[in-house]
Amino acid sequence: MDYKKIAMEKHAEWAGKIEVVSRAKVENVDDLSIAYTPGVAEPCLAIKENPELSYTLTRRHNMVAVITDGSAVLGLGNIGPVAGMPVMEGKCVLFKEFGNVDAFPICVDSQDVDEFVNALISKSFGGINLEDIGAPRCFEIEQKLKERCDIPVFHDDQHGTAVVVLSGIRNALKLTGKKPEECSVVMSGAGAAGTAIAKLLLTAGFKDITMRNIDGVISSEKTYDDPSLTELASLTNPNHKDGSLADIIKGADIFIGVSAPGLLTEEMIKTMNKDAIIFAMANPVPEVMPEIALAAGARVIATGRSDYPNQINNVLAFPGIFRGALDVRASDINDEMMLAASDAISKLVTEEDLANGIIIPSAFNKGVVESIAKAVADAAVKSGVARI
Repeated sequence: MDYKKIAMEKHAEWAGKIEVVSRAKVENVDDLSIAYTPGVAEPCLAIKENPELSYTLTRRHNMVAVITDGSAVLGLGNIGPVAGMPVMEGKCVLFKEFGNVDAFPICVDSQDVDEFVNALISKSFGGINLEDIGAPRCFEIEQKLKERCDIPVFHDDQHGTAVVVLSGIRNALKLTGKKPEECSVVMSGAGAAGTAIAKLLLTAGFKDITMRNIDGVISSEKTYDDPSLTELASLTNPNHKDGSLADIIKGADIFIGVSAPGLLTEEMIKTMNKDAIIFAMANPVPEVMPEIALAAGARVIATGRSDYPNQINNVLAFPGIFRGALDVRASDINDEMMLAASDAISKLVTEEDLANGIIIPSAFNKGVVESIAKAVADAAVKSGVARI
């Protein structure tokens, strides 16, 4: 199927993938007076006295903003906010179709951190999903918005990816009999996704993570202008490794790639420990093709592609995470909630699936959103960020 050709035809046919549908019918003068003036003044005044009523008297309780500056759209790069609109609309479709969350695309015409943050729209929504914003700017934007907003702020390119990766790794370890604290992890790529994956793995009990980007191995023995790399250097590479990817992958148990095609070779995989776990997620061409990794002796393989098993797809995570956060009116999406989401995803894989090498459930598994939402909501309550 020629997806590119058909996508152009369908986008022209749709003229936009989402629309606003009124929940209030206005068919006569009374309807108009209740939905709008003069009746609407009453809920306005009530919310003025108690802002929490905005969650029960408006649609805010189920609304998420999908916000971008267009600086890192899919694999297309910095194409700008207008060109990123089809992706933002698509993300909103996924929110609605998978999580029954009303999401709206907001494309900010600035790639200045403060201008972006100052376009504050949090009072209209119950949550903010940052999308396709380049690193390291995305880290600063997320942190500043978290400091200013009383609603969850979630950068899906970072945390959605990390949640799904951790769930897959957990199941891969079931197949290999290894424990997180015993594993040596090598990562290629230290951008938005790589940074979040490393941090969540550390939170989940992994101890030995070595990361490499285009400039070399991340190490505390080096200095960086980028604060995010300085932080990673303090958290990773406990054995002070250096050198090429071929050098640092020797004896590793797990490879995670969020970088560029073809970086991992069959020869490199053969130097890894027995039952190697390979997550090669560069798109559309991964760091190593699955058939090559299998031929080299890898036990478990995952990619970002839909035409191979074990696709690492954020749609497994973000609809359920936001559904759970919105259901308890959470003020944040914290590590506890992300770990709970990852655990819920991993538990949806059956013993039969594992026996067949399947470590990631299908995004179309009807139990995914419900299971994640409950786990996230419970974690929000336990961690103290739920407001109902």
